[in-house]
Parts: sequence; C-alpha cells; structure tokens
Amino acid sequence: QIPVIILLIAFLVFAVYTLGKLLAEHLSRKKVPVSLIKEMIYSIYDAESAEDIKNVVNNADIQKSQKRILSELAESEHLGKKSRETLARRLIDNEEDKIAQNLNKTDIVTKIGPTLGLMGTLIPMGPGLAALGTGDVTTLASAITIAFNTTVIGIGSGAIAYFASKLRRRWFGEYLANLDALMDAILDNIDKRDERLK
Repeated sequence: QIPVIILLIAFLVFAVYTLGKLLAEHLSRKKVPVSLIKEMIYSIYDAESAEDIKNVVNNADIQKSQKRILSELAESEHLGKKSRETLARRLIDNEEDKIAQNLNKTDIVTKIGPTLGLMGTLIPMGPGLAALGTGDVTTLASAITIAFNTTVIGIGSGAIAYFASKLRRRWFGEYLANLDALMDAILDNIDKRDERLK
C-alpha cells in the first residue's frame, strides 16, 4: 500500500505542476491566424533568394523554433531536390519526436493514475472488511478513508493529465500543420529558382 500511496502523491504533484505549466504555455503561446500563414506562403514563394525567405520568416510573428527550422531549410538551396525533401522530412520528424516525448508523460499519468487509485482503494479494503467481521469499526473507518482519498487522487491526477494531453495535442497539431505548409512553400520556391537557372 505504501508504494501505491507514494506513487499517487508523486502523480498529484506532477498533475499540479502540469496544470501550472499548461497555464503558462497558454499565456505565452502565439496564436497564428490562417491569414498570416497564407500571407507568408505567398511571400516565401515570391522571394528571390534564401536571404529574402529568412527575412520573411524572421519578421513573422511565429514561434522561435519554427523560425529556426524554416531558416535551416531555406539555407539548403545548394542541395539537390531529393536531399532537400529528405532534410525537410527529417526536420518535421524531429519535431514530432519532441512532441511525442512531451506528451508521453501526461499520457502515462492519464492511464496509470486511475489504476493506482483503484489499487489504493482495494488494498486497504481487505483488512478493513476483516476488521468489520471482528467488530473493529475504527479500523474499517480508517481503511475507507484511505480508499476514498486514493481514489480521488488517482482519478483527479488522471483527469488533469488527460485534459493537458488533449489541449497540447491540438496546439501541437496546429504548430506542425503551419510548419509543414511553410516548409512546402520554401521547397517550392527553391525548386522554382532551380528551374529558372536551368
């Protein structure tokens, strides 16, 4: 029972920390409208050089990580078409890996939190019911209190983690969709300039 309670307390601390972090992320998060992405796609496609693309990207109100990735792709104009596309795919895959690692923690708490809560409920109920058979109501009351508290902590931690995962998945989905669209525009621009040089 003690390891279960220790894990539940750790999950509760993690859930409270996650809730605070989620609030901070929400307040600092840049909401990128579709109109800005559309405007950037047109500007990137019409750009005359990698420097022009980097200027469009760096002056846009998007996240720093997106600016870094897009600038890195813009600098790949000396590579062949296949190599550029491979680089773009690898950069996107790397971002997806980071996102998956970020979401794994809350996903684990979502699944294991309620299970630990149930374990914390059932473990003390055995001795509690045995004590009831001998007329020891005090032990039963203590067992029921522990069972109730562990259930609430387990389900509460799982619910907070689920809410955080759901919200972050939506944010990350928008982030990746915008990044993918802008990377396609950069690749098209470089291909267009390559064709012009032939």
